[in-house]
Amino acid sequence: MVEIVEVGPRDGLQNESALVPTGAKIAYIEALIAAGARRIEATSFVHPKRVPQMADAEAVMAGVPRSGEVRYIGLVLNERGLDRALAAGVDEVNVVLVASETFSRRNQGMSVADAVRSFAAVSGRARAAGLPVTATIGASFGCPFEGEVAPSVVAGLVEDCVDAGANEIALADTIGVGVPADVVRLVEASREVTDLPLRFHFHNTRNTGYANALTAVEHGAAALDASAGGIGGCPFAPNATGNIATEDLTYALRRSGIASGLTLSGVVGAAAFIEKELGSQIPALLGRAGDFPGSLSPER
Repeated sequence: MVEIVEVGPRDGLQNESALVPTGAKIAYIEALIAAGARRIEATSFVHPKRVPQMADAEAVMAGVPRSGEVRYIGLVLNERGLDRALAAGVDEVNVVLVASETFSRRNQGMSVADAVRSFAAVSGRARAAGLPVTATIGASFGCPFEGEVAPSVVAGLVEDCVDAGANEIALADTIGVGVPADVVRLVEASREVTDLPLRFHFHNTRNTGYANALTAVEHGAAALDASAGGIGGCPFAPNATGNIATEDLTYALRRSGIASGLTLSGVVGAAAFIEKELGSQIPALLGRAGDFPGSLSPER
């Protein structure tokens, strides 16, 4: 079993040129819940001028179903974002730091050291409010401006975040440069400094995302991020394409004997819905190719 954290409503939509109406975002989330998603990164609490696709964060959170079975994650970058996330009633907080100085300054307007201090403040307040905190380390596999990022640098940031109160560490291949060997190196480096659950965030920019995800599971990943339809990317990273697609990942996991709790038909339906809203073809392939109803393909 591996947990899939659905990030389509946040990381998926934030890089799309189309502005999806609030009601459609909520319907997308409802379709993902019907497909079995139980941890959903619903939105981000960032300045609307920086990411206009997320300008309706509060409205989305006000409209999502509240059954108690689903945990909604809000991405924040600073204490101002945390204030909004807490007021909106998120269940978890995801805080992004970046593993290179140049990208950190472009993405968040602060140095890596300042980002660590900001994380400590956000983490302390979120945990005091009873919310678990994920530290996502962006550009862990490589930076679009500085190139290679050493695993030791990532491990140092992991250790800083652990010391500052993170409950979960997410290692993000923001620009999709990693290969399975990089996954192994980062797992080994991280395990030297923490035994917290590791979550991975892959983009399929160079067609290695699914191989990386399967390798991460083989090496103990507790959770994987994915986006229904394979939509998404980072507005501040040149040429960053979409996340690995939830339906394509679920298929690969299921055929490998690894449960995710998701139904392929449900995820494909959610992806088809958001494809219509975006008005352009989504990158995911399973909706086009169809499932393979073999003996190794139970629906869940």
